[in-house]
Amino acid sequence: MPTRRQFLAAPAALSQIKPNDKIRIALIGAGGMGSGDVNASLATGQSELVAVADIYDGRLTRAKEIWGQHIQTTRDYREILAKKDIDAVIIGTPDHWHARIAVDAMNAGKDVYVEKPMVQKVADGHLVIEAAKKTNRILQVGSQRVSSIIYDKARELLAAGAIGQLNLVEAWWDRNSALGAWQYSIPPDASPANIDWDRFLGTAPKRPFEPIRLFRWRNYQDYGTGVAGDLFVHLFSGLHFITGVEGPERVFATGGLRYWKDGRDVPDMMIGLYDYPTFNLALRVNFVNGAAETSGFRFVGSEGIMNVGSTVTLSKVNRETEPGYTVNTFPAKVQDEFLRAYREKYPPRKPTADGMMPQAEDTFRAPRNYSDHLDHHRNFLAAIRSRKPVVEDALFGLRAAGPALLSNRSYFEKQTFTWDAAKCEVKG
Repeated sequence: MPTRRQFLAAPAALSQIKPNDKIRIALIGAGGMGSGDVNASLATGQSELVAVADIYDGRLTRAKEIWGQHIQTTRDYREILAKKDIDAVIIGTPDHWHARIAVDAMNAGKDVYVEKPMVQKVADGHLVIEAAKKTNRILQVGSQRVSSIIYDKARELLAAGAIGQLNLVEAWWDRNSALGAWQYSIPPDASPANIDWDRFLGTAPKRPFEPIRLFRWRNYQDYGTGVAGDLFVHLFSGLHFITGVEGPERVFATGGLRYWKDGRDVPDMMIGLYDYPTFNLALRVNFVNGAAETSGFRFVGSEGIMNVGSTVTLSKVNRETEPGYTVNTFPAKVQDEFLRAYREKYPPRKPTADGMMPQAEDTFRAPRNYSDHLDHHRNFLAAIRSRKPVVEDALFGLRAAGPALLSNRSYFEKQTFTWDAAKCEVKG
């Protein structure tokens, strides 16, 4: 909780938002995800877009086409942070800019919605956490499953002991399309004249203009975080929300570049294994699975299994189920005595009319057309008004990003790492 001094030291502008006023937001990084975030925020009816920053002039033109000619546009995000009429920013830039812009925004008195992963490097995560504490700003990371009523139901069921003692979680995110493998379109007018190339590079290694590295930045370690940062981090966020854990103790990942050999320097298939204090986790992402694109969780407990995806499904062990027996090596008389006692305790179960043995299973569904993305932005805007903490704050964000970033290190360095989830740092 913020101290009274922190509260009084916070910029006063947001405390002046009246209940019926819309929260004024700005977008920094107007790519596909950033634009989607703005649309979700506006769809709540609680915000209005004031300004957009992007280093490609074409996206600034498009911003005015979509959201109105009154929108202020700029290549330099610092111009947005200097504006007094902006309450919050949405950061949808490549990963290597997340920490810098988030810290600058909070220091400028803005609340922050930053896309996942919160940071590209673990050390930067601590800078973001410190800035959030110092400035008393609201920061929410954009892994929307922590706001999902589906995941909230899964959390409720797990806490109530619906599957007994949790001992294993399997999670996966398989894709089978060019766009799913980040083969995004490159605008034919891309040129040094309409792209601020040096600003895009930022702290990344300097190199000549090469638009594919901008518009398909997830393919490169210099700007993105690969499979782990794009998708593993979603799975970690959902897992941590449902289970209430802080993170794993040990991280190991393997995989390879199997299909999309298009010049990228990150794998298109990754498998991760993680030791948590009371259960084990197995993650998988595959960009060419030869079938439908799917994602989900399988929570395996002592009394049942819970599958979480677009629904929550419980498959519970029936305590009436026979444990079975191995008596063939006993003397015949002993076998008879054993089986007589066994059948008294476990009478034969009768099949249903269709010949199937009965099972205990329940399925929970969200309402039709439900959107956790919309709820995530509702929660962010509500926190801006109330000044109450969000679930996916900077600490939560680093606890999800940390194991994902370590997965990359494990893959590239061919090592197993130990992780201190409480301190959010690598051990040893």
